[in-house]
Amino acid sequence: MASEEFRLASPAIHNEGSLPRKFTQDGQGAKKNISPPLEWYNVPEGTKTLALVVQDIDAPDPSDPVVPWVHWVVVNIPPSLKGLPEGFSCKEEEVTKDKLLVATEGHVLGEAVLMAVF
Repeated sequence: MASEEFRLASPAIHNEGSLPRKFTQDGQGAKKNISPPLEWYNVPEGTKTLALVVQDIDAPDPSDPVVPWVHWVVVNIPPSLKGLPEGFSCKEEEVTKDKLLVATEGHVLGEAVLMAVF
């Protein structure tokens, strides 16, 4: 029987959980520091919008070394979307992880985590 758990995945992340170099700052030329393709499954019933936080738990924020470095935050993703393509970008906004956590407090129906190493 298939799992009904809310799940985040990426076809770019290898089975052992490694993220290809082109998705890091160490990539080469135009093929560096781009977002990997993402897919999600089993969005909780009643979801009105999705939000995505990409952070590096091994790279501390220079202003607060205890806090993981947040690479990007995407909000207001329609739940009808099934993922984001490689190289996705959106317009810059003032939505930070902290602002997102405050705005969504008490409204979260589910969470999915995807971890990768490089």
